[in-house]
Formats: sequence, structure tokens, C-alpha cells
Amino acid sequence: MRLFGLIGYPLSHSFSQKYFEKKFKEENLTDCLFKNFPIVSIDELPKVLNENENLRGFAVTIPYKQPVLRFLHDTTNIPDELKACNCIKIRKGKLIGYNTDHIGFEKSIVPLLKDYHKKALVLGNGGATEAVTFVLKKLKIEFDIVSRSLHDNSTLVYEQVEEKTIKENLVIINTTPIGMYPDTNACPDIPYAAITDKHLLYDLIYNPSKTLFLQKGEEKGAVIKNGQEMLILQAEENWRIWNEE
Repeated sequence: MRLFGLIGYPLSHSFSQKYFEKKFKEENLTDCLFKNFPIVSIDELPKVLNENENLRGFAVTIPYKQPVLRFLHDTTNIPDELKACNCIKIRKGKLIGYNTDHIGFEKSIVPLLKDYHKKALVLGNGGATEAVTFVLKKLKIEFDIVSRSLHDNSTLVYEQVEEKTIKENLVIINTTPIGMYPDTNACPDIPYAAITDKHLLYDLIYNPSKTLFLQKGEEKGAVIKNGQEMLILQAEENWRIWNEE
């Protein structure tokens, strides 16, 4: 039996497990299993590997997309500019890292972009931010990273995001878990009154399907998009990677 899985914490409402269980059933893949590994520390990863010798590959989610890098034996498949891993293939006991988030994000946002989408605000500076900013650089969209306090890769704190900032940045991407189920009444603290019908609001969250962040954008006429398509695209890319020789 081939085992695949997901590490992260918490994983009580994981997309991946339901997606792959349905996939295995529909494609009659009777030799495959998918299991969640909700580990409270990345240091528990060796224990997961030792106890699951038939594990062939696993996805990585919040908050371990960056901490997992130190466990990888091979990072050559992760672009140099990307310091995050969300997909790992296991071959002969070696952990081979990939980033498929950027593939899913790019394919899902490009059809929504207009020629006036020149500047973006990226809310949050975690592992998912790496994939988003990688794609924005590729698309030649200028961006600022907004976080609660200034870090190496962030350029603004939320208190600095004024109406003028919103008007200058017609793409706003939420990479934080703010608004994710069950805290659905929360949203990033930005001046939503300045959003217009030329704005594109993209939320990496998929549960709920329309976060308060997206609702507030929709009320102002903005184009909105949640993270479900991105997740499906990266899940299928993970599956391809796990099964290639």
C-alpha cells in the first residue's frame, strides 16, 4: 500500500485529505492511502517518517513550508528565489523538495489580471508569501509585503496601509490565515473603503469559500478569487511529482 500525506498544524479542516481520498476512489486506486500528520513541531517529522515506512510523498502546509527546508536532502527542484517547500517526494529514504504553490497561484491568477494591475499588496509574510511574490516578480508586478511587524522580507506594517496605499495597489492578496474557518468574522485590517471595481482581491483561504476579506471587496465591486483552484492545481502537480520516477 502506497501512503501519501500532509504535515502541518492544525489540520482539522484539511483540503488535501478529502481531495485525495475522493481522487483515489474515483480513479479506483485501491493501493493508495492519504493520511494527515498534524505535528505540533517540525521536529516531529523524523518520527512520522520512521513510523510510516510506506510513505511515498507528502504535502506541507502552515506553518512548516519554511522550517521543513532543513530536513530536505535535495532542494534542486525548488527555484533559487523561493525559500519555501510545500511538496516532498521520498525516494530511497531521501526527501526531495518542490514548490508547487507557485504553479497553482500563477495559473489561477493570470486569467484575472488586467493591464492596469501593475502594483500589489501582499498581506502576510509566511511560507505561502514566497510563492506569491515569486509569481509577481515573474509577471513584473511591483509589490509591498504587509505584516504586523517589519521583518526581513516585509516592507509595510498594517498601520502604514492608508486609503492612498489601497488606491495605488489594485491587486491585494491575502496569504494569512485571518478569516479562515472557524474565525470567519475576522479579516485583515486594511481600509476597505478605498477599494474600487478595478481592484482584484485574491485570498489563499478556501474555507469559507468567501471570506470576510473577499466579501468586503465584492461589496465595492472588486473582482474576487479564493484559493480553491490554486489548491487543486498544486495538488495535481504534487500527485504528478509523487508518481514520476
